[in-house]
Amino acid sequence: MKNIVRSLCLLAIIVSTSVAAEPDSIEDNRPSFILLMGDDHGWEETGYNGHPDVKTPVLDEMAAVGFRLDRFYSAHPSCSPTRGSVLTGRHPNRYGTFAPGCSIRPEEVTIAHLLGRAGYRCGHFGKWHVGPVKASSPTNPGAMGFDEWVSHDNFFELNPPLSHNGKPHTIHEGESSEIVIDETIRFIKKAKSEDKPFLAVVWFGSPHEPYSGLPKDLAIYDHLPKKYADRDEVRLTSNETGRPVKRPLGEVLRERYAEITAMDRAIGTLRDYLKEEKLKDNTLVWYCGDNGTPPSGVLASPLHGRKGQVYDGGIRVPAVIEWPRGITAPRDSAVNTVTSDMLPTLCGLARVAVPDDRVLDGISLVELLEGKIEQRPSPMFFWNFSSWKSLGEPWIDPELQKGTTPLVKFLGGQRTRNFSNNHYPAIAETDYRGSRAMVDNRYKLVIHDGKNDAEPQIELFDLRADQAEEIDLAETEPAIVTKMWTEMKAWQKSVLTSLTGADYPKN
Repeated sequence: MKNIVRSLCLLAIIVSTSVAAEPDSIEDNRPSFILLMGDDHGWEETGYNGHPDVKTPVLDEMAAVGFRLDRFYSAHPSCSPTRGSVLTGRHPNRYGTFAPGCSIRPEEVTIAHLLGRAGYRCGHFGKWHVGPVKASSPTNPGAMGFDEWVSHDNFFELNPPLSHNGKPHTIHEGESSEIVIDETIRFIKKAKSEDKPFLAVVWFGSPHEPYSGLPKDLAIYDHLPKKYADRDEVRLTSNETGRPVKRPLGEVLRERYAEITAMDRAIGTLRDYLKEEKLKDNTLVWYCGDNGTPPSGVLASPLHGRKGQVYDGGIRVPAVIEWPRGITAPRDSAVNTVTSDMLPTLCGLARVAVPDDRVLDGISLVELLEGKIEQRPSPMFFWNFSSWKSLGEPWIDPELQKGTTPLVKFLGGQRTRNFSNNHYPAIAETDYRGSRAMVDNRYKLVIHDGKNDAEPQIELFDLRADQAEEIDLAETEPAIVTKMWTEMKAWQKSVLTSLTGADYPKN
């Protein structure tokens, strides 16, 4: 707990002595930023991490010439919460984004709010999934600080239906990653013409199921159905019916990897544009996944677990940063980092003060980029909140939480997604439940609640010696378990306090 207090004190000092940068032109040498995120793209699913099949030549090159974050984590093992952490620098449980389909709260301060006030043009492109993207939504990208957006409430496939600045969606013919990057380039051209630095948040719909691909990408993986013919079938959504179906793993992987390769190629298109327009040198491009590999894509991984779980297979994701002006030689790092670190890092580089009226869970990685730190100064926490379906009154009018952009997958009898967020009037002891984990610079504590009030299952792993989380040290290291559990409980109390709305200014 001392580390947490120390970090918060340092943060308070930094904030109190910082002055937000005044709006200026790109001539002031502040970097522009592009945050790229794959949807359900697991840590092992890149060429540079040694995958036996998937082809990611662009990400491989970025890892070879830029900064590879080998121990980068998503703040949550599912998509909506992780996206909230990128926007806010806070754990998503603090504002009720507990799971897919939970919106963010309008009172949250995002990286787009902060950079926009400092003269950056801010745009969002692709999957939003922290609220509806329609014009009337109080949590659409515009309400959360973005100047423009071409976005979808949820995930999308080929020929995606996207909303431009909250207008009714239109169908964009083509491969979805290419389309999202084309819209991003259009936005960057406008920012360049206005001589403004920019933030582009680009959240791909790939490789989330149901899978699809262009013929040229599918052809790369034509051998997989035969290669994995002896594997069990996997369950996923049918593109034809929108309902669950079981299909051979090799066929599914052929389509999944085609999506990853198409996404990779689209990132290459963006990099080429930045180079041609002489923007590459001072544009920081940061790619990561939003959670671990889903069950329909699990093949082989050195990590334990998958999407939805707090084991590393559910929360450790690929991450690379390319920024020629700031990262002048190839590097890699084994320091623990997480999606919540993005906001304070970008603020540090843009000379913008972080919010001083609420708790942040992320830390600035500026010193890591500069090669000045070898360990994370504070632990990271992960938590699948289990009590959210029994909360209080809606935080936002349910009519405003209804989605509009269609998708293939049926849920609740409809082909779109609605959102929810609720008031949390009081903290109860049962609210501390849910699978949760704490990761420090060596150990990882994992707690699963027992059924029917049985004793919780406690596991302790030495991640530096056992990245597969195979050797449980809980019984042999009780003092470490007690210390970490105490720190975790204190952090959970802080999160629950935020969840009641205590962080927001009172009118």
